[in-house]
Amino acid sequence: MANQHLLKPAAASLAITTLKGVGPQIESRLARLGIRTVQDVLFHLPLRYQDRTRFSPMGGLTAGSDVLVTGVIELSGVRMGRRRSLVSVISDNTGTITMRQFRFTATQQRALVRGGLIQCFGEVRQGPTGLEMVHPEYRLLHSESEATTEQTLTAVYPTTDGVGQRKWRDMIGQALPRCATEIEELLPKGVDVPGMEISLADALTLLHCPPVGTDPLLLMQGSHPARQRLAFEEMLSHHIAIRQRRSHRDRLCAPLMPPSTRLWPQLCEQLHFPLTSAQVRVVEEVFSDLGGTVPTMRLVQGDVGSGKTVVAAAAVLAAVEAGCQAVVMAPTELLARQHFDSFEIWLKELGIDAVWLTSRAAAATRRQACQRLASGEVQVGIGTHALFQDDVHYHNLGLVVVDEQHRFGVEQRLALRDKGRSDNRAPHQLVMTATPIPRSLAMVMYADMDVSVIDEMPPGRQPVETVVIPNSRRQAVQERIRESCARGMRAYWVCPLIDESELLDLEAVTQRAESLRQDLPELKIELLHGRNTPAEKDVVMNGFRSGQVDLLVATTVIEVGVDVPEASLMVIENAERLGLAQLHQLRGRVGRGDRKSACVLMYQAPLGDRAKARLSTMRETNDGFEIAQKDLELRGPGELLGTRQSGLPQFRIADLTRDHMLLESVRDVAAQLLDNGETKLIDRLIRRWLRTEDGFYSA
Repeated sequence: MANQHLLKPAAASLAITTLKGVGPQIESRLARLGIRTVQDVLFHLPLRYQDRTRFSPMGGLTAGSDVLVTGVIELSGVRMGRRRSLVSVISDNTGTITMRQFRFTATQQRALVRGGLIQCFGEVRQGPTGLEMVHPEYRLLHSESEATTEQTLTAVYPTTDGVGQRKWRDMIGQALPRCATEIEELLPKGVDVPGMEISLADALTLLHCPPVGTDPLLLMQGSHPARQRLAFEEMLSHHIAIRQRRSHRDRLCAPLMPPSTRLWPQLCEQLHFPLTSAQVRVVEEVFSDLGGTVPTMRLVQGDVGSGKTVVAAAAVLAAVEAGCQAVVMAPTELLARQHFDSFEIWLKELGIDAVWLTSRAAAATRRQACQRLASGEVQVGIGTHALFQDDVHYHNLGLVVVDEQHRFGVEQRLALRDKGRSDNRAPHQLVMTATPIPRSLAMVMYADMDVSVIDEMPPGRQPVETVVIPNSRRQAVQERIRESCARGMRAYWVCPLIDESELLDLEAVTQRAESLRQDLPELKIELLHGRNTPAEKDVVMNGFRSGQVDLLVATTVIEVGVDVPEASLMVIENAERLGLAQLHQLRGRVGRGDRKSACVLMYQAPLGDRAKARLSTMRETNDGFEIAQKDLELRGPGELLGTRQSGLPQFRIADLTRDHMLLESVRDVAAQLLDNGETKLIDRLIRRWLRTEDGFYSA
């Protein structure tokens, strides 16, 4: 992400090619990292640091450490073995170490002679004959006085092919003295957070060139005040930008939708289940929003199976009763179909028509649906991203409901909203997610939304028992499926993605289905995957719902949108390949009725530490918010919410997992700047850190 206006205008516009040694080839490589100006180089912070500020005596070296040593070459020569290598034994007055090079030139071989002086930096490893360094950085010396140490810790930068660490250090060495004095201070004085006593220029200088005595662990963990000072400013700019987006929305008008007093009560009477108190509370919050003239933007969070669809139905009925159209958009055809089936049953009893619209719809069906939406003949549209294509028009769109909203690009959501926008008018928006979002994320990422949480499960639901076992116990799992299905229950067997190839994924799940058919011949087993046509999916799912299919073997296509209360057993093969959020979603496909249900997580040994932590969390809790918090700790916010897919802001320096203690101050300072009308300062702050050309912050 390229920063704009970090420095005063003259310096901010300096192209990266104004640095010596940066020609067109290096320029194009740096562009892959979003680095186009001199200021971008300054904000490209190190990943880690090396200590070259002192020499280490060879007699005290241990494997696994990065060290700087100097000594005399005792012997050097080519050694033949499994791989030909150039081996040089170096000594000081405390011990020896071997330098090994597998790639070397004749010139290097001639230069490394007995009695020569040498200085090396690299990682110490345990070799076949003792401690050694493999391909260290080294230089030959003419005298002992030429052996030098660095004055600061040495930064190691994230990079791209063709740009080495020496090039980064050279560019930073040019950029810091050239631009440090021109960096503009934007934060108000008196902000009480770590690092505020450090100027922005000093913070950047320290992070690129930490002086001797600086704790490298503090720097790498992100807890050093200099790094926190930058993280705070970056988080502040994001938070203010989202608050501004909300302020802009609040100036628009939306159609007035009083609480449904006719259709919603009728629907409640025909439901075969009572609403939970959490559902009742959230419906009231939604009705309160829709009853105003400011466009609603409410996020409804509810764990898997908590009943978000009924809340969406209440909002849709309020829109219809007010004479407006409503659309419900889902990210997959399977989930959209699930919504359509539910809504069709509910709306039909109320005399309301709904149309189904997806990209795979037949041309005639699609044309008819579009005509009915454009004329206002039908008031409810349900489908996928096809709902906002250019040829789809609405007569009076007043409400947009988006399910699993983080799976849509921001441009997609805005395109659907704009279908109902004219002049100063915009539709209400209700977005739903079954991925619980930790409070620390919601505070920053969703500052432009009101948030409702359905924190209660329907009565009669029993917690799903989760067991974790190795793949080697597959036969025992299959026997459990046989016993479960013999008692009239149904089961899922999920094969996660084994490769980035959909073809290999399909091959794996097909082979598993065939092997299960051979091992469990008395069961009716069907297969479901991403390449099934909609008609094929309908046939398979209808058979599974009706009990004609005992075991459904599937890819993670069933993660959302599959609701079969009779299914009581979920087997997830190679569960260690999946993240916590996805495992929780899959587990939510069972336990949807009143039967005791189980989820079996099968793994391939050995497990890494992170995989162990994920599977252990799944075994210990069914609480979606606790799982989301653990997921945040393990993976970070970008992966958790699918940052690139959703258009949510990406942080360059801040880490919400690490820097959550700054959030309260971020909110306070943001409110201070906005209340004081610091328009120019806010504009410079946002331009320093954010990309505004993608439309996210101007929405």
